[in-house]
Amino acid sequence: MIDYSALASRWRSLGLEHWAEPLEALIRSRMSSSAHGDFDHWHGIVRALPDVKTNPQVLREQLLNLAPWRKGPVEIGGITIDAEWRSDLKWNRLRDAISPLEGRQVLDVGCGNGYYALLMREGGAESVIGIDPTLLYVMQFLAINHFRRDDSVFVLPLRLQELPEPARKFDTTFSMGVLYHQRSPIDHLRQLRDTLRPGGQLVLETIFVPGEESYAYTPTDRYARMKNVWLLPTIAELTTWLARTGFGDVEIVDETVTTSDEQRSTEWMTFESLAEALDPRDQGKTVEGWPAPQRVVVVAISP
Repeated sequence: MIDYSALASRWRSLGLEHWAEPLEALIRSRMSSSAHGDFDHWHGIVRALPDVKTNPQVLREQLLNLAPWRKGPVEIGGITIDAEWRSDLKWNRLRDAISPLEGRQVLDVGCGNGYYALLMREGGAESVIGIDPTLLYVMQFLAINHFRRDDSVFVLPLRLQELPEPARKFDTTFSMGVLYHQRSPIDHLRQLRDTLRPGGQLVLETIFVPGEESYAYTPTDRYARMKNVWLLPTIAELTTWLARTGFGDVEIVDETVTTSDEQRSTEWMTFESLAEALDPRDQGKTVEGWPAPQRVVVVAISP
């Protein structure tokens, strides 16, 4: 499934050959039935994916068996995976505001099913390493890439803090929709900095709260029905965090209110989505009374 030989070659090209052995062992331990009870089921689906032209209906059913799909839309042979997120809208907002990806080595942290990673490759990146701890998303990427066959994109079942040591090798590091899930956002920003070569670019997207001053809120229990949300900064506070962790040339490239046109339930993700997380009497608030999700995209340069 994962081409470990190609991955080892990629580590060597990055000057990270010492990563190959420990990370392969860790990845193999995660890609197993002992690590996740559904692994054999997902593995069987990916291994038995039918040809697009001869069995489109069977293929569609098999891809549905890998639901829920969170990032999309993904087109495979005329089949549209209409995921929960219209991730193409976010990509359209940021792609022209970041440094050109042509020839760059990219790390995508919290990459999900690799939707953005594949777009980064289409944008000219030489290689993209995506990491995400959710095994289902790794399997979804393997299903997509079964048809794309791009051997310069990887999605690996890893967390950022599991990378062996500060690398300072990547030209661009993305962290989108990850920061607010971190108990220590400063530590996360430091870890992101340590993946980037001097002068490399960080592309960061996160939820923020309105306000001109520097402060951050910690939800007492849930935010928009999400339990694992720890700190929601104002943009002023976010830029302070970036400065304190050594980043320079901080630039706000997009601020957008998340709407149900962009995040919603579909056939490919049938669980509750944004609509159920907002106050039905006031769409400007979550059901807990917090400001409704607004997301900011920030770019910054590593020291």
